[in-house]
Amino acid sequence: MTIPDKQLISLTEKYQTPLYCYEAELIKKRYHELYSFIPYSKLRIYYAMKANYNLHILKLLEKEAARIDAVSPGDVYMALKAGFSTERILFTANKISDAEMHEVQSLGVLFNIGSLSRLEKYAKAYPGSEVCIRFNPDVVAGGHEFIKTGGEATKFGILLSNVEKVVAIANEHGLKIVGIHEHTGSGIPETVQMQKGMKNILGIITPARFPHLNFVDFGGGFKVVYHPDENQVDYETFGKEVVELFTDFCSKFGRELEMYFEPGKYLVAESGKLLVEVTTVKQNRSKLIAGVNSGFAQLIRPMFYSAYHHIRNLSNPDGKLMTYDIVGNICESGDCFASNRELPEIREGDILVIETAGAYCYSMGSVYNMRAMPSEVLVDGAVDTLIRKRLSSLELVEKIVGESE
Repeated sequence: MTIPDKQLISLTEKYQTPLYCYEAELIKKRYHELYSFIPYSKLRIYYAMKANYNLHILKLLEKEAARIDAVSPGDVYMALKAGFSTERILFTANKISDAEMHEVQSLGVLFNIGSLSRLEKYAKAYPGSEVCIRFNPDVVAGGHEFIKTGGEATKFGILLSNVEKVVAIANEHGLKIVGIHEHTGSGIPETVQMQKGMKNILGIITPARFPHLNFVDFGGGFKVVYHPDENQVDYETFGKEVVELFTDFCSKFGRELEMYFEPGKYLVAESGKLLVEVTTVKQNRSKLIAGVNSGFAQLIRPMFYSAYHHIRNLSNPDGKLMTYDIVGNICESGDCFASNRELPEIREGDILVIETAGAYCYSMGSVYNMRAMPSEVLVDGAVDTLIRKRLSSLELVEKIVGESE
C-alpha cells in the first residue's frame, strides 16, 4: 500500500513542486489497526490533530469514527468545521489564557486540565462542570528531548503527589472528574516506558477519589519507522498487555471504564511525502551539495529535532551511488534535509521524495523567507485531489498585506 513512483512523478507534473501528498488508505489502515492491536471493547482513538490539521484529512478520519485531541481554540474550531461533534473532542488546555478558557468552554467541549492554578480558575468560573485531569506520569521517554512530556522538568501535567489537592478543588466546587489523562512522550521506542506511565497513573485512581470517572486517557507516544533499517514496534503484544493491565484495574475499580489513546504521528506520518525538485548541484572540494526548491520552513523536523527522513531520487533510481548534503532554499546554513546521505546520482531537475512527511511537517510550516507553503494532495488509489493550493509569491504578498491593512 504505497503510491507508485510513476504516479508520484505524474503528480509533480500536474501540481508542480514542492508538493505534499498523502495516501488516504494508509491513514485509514493505521487508524483501524490500533483497534485490532488493542482489543478492548471500550477503546476510543482520539487523533492528535496538531500532527496534521488539513481539513480533508480530518474529514477522512471523522468518517472513520475517530475522535479529536485538540490543543488550542483553533484546533477546536477546525474539528467542528470538519464535522466532529463536541462529544468527540477533548481539549487539552496547555497554558491557556482566561479568555481562551471562556471561549472554548462556551463551545461545550470537555476540558483536560493540567495545572492546579487553571483547575482552580475553571472550577470557580464553572462549578459543577465535568472535567478531565492531566497528571504527569513521572516517566521520561520520547524520541527527542523536545518531545518528552513526563518527569519533573516538564511543563505538562499535575504531579502525582498533588492528587489530593486536585480532589479537594473538585469537591469544593462540585466538579465531576470524568477523565484522567497522562502523556509520557512522542515516538517512544520502548513500550515498557509507555506501560510504566500507565501503571503510575492507575496507581492514584480510586473510586473514593474519582467517583464520577468514565475514562482513562493514556495519550500518544506510538512510534513510526523513519529509517529503512528500523523495526516497527510490536504493538500487537503491547496491546494485549495493555488490555490485561487495564481490565485487571477496572475489575478492582469496580466497573468497566473507557480507555483512550491519542495517536497523531502514528496515523498520518507514513502517509505523507514531500516532493521536491533539484535546482542546484555543486561540488565544494570533497563535498557534494544538492539544493532543492524547498527548505526547513516547509519541513522543519531535520533542523529542529535532528530527525532522519529517508530520501529517494525518483528521476534516477538506478544511478551511481554518491554522497550528498541535501540542502534547502532558505537563507540559513542550518537549512539541511540530510548530511552525507548516499543516493543515486543527483542531477539538476531530478525529483526527490522526502518520506514519512505526513506528521509535524506541513503543520509546523511557515512562510519564512516569504516562500509560500507547498500544495497538498490527497491520493486515494488512482484518484488524486488537491486539498490545499499553494499561493504564488504575489498571492502570498497580497494576502499578508491585506492582513496588515
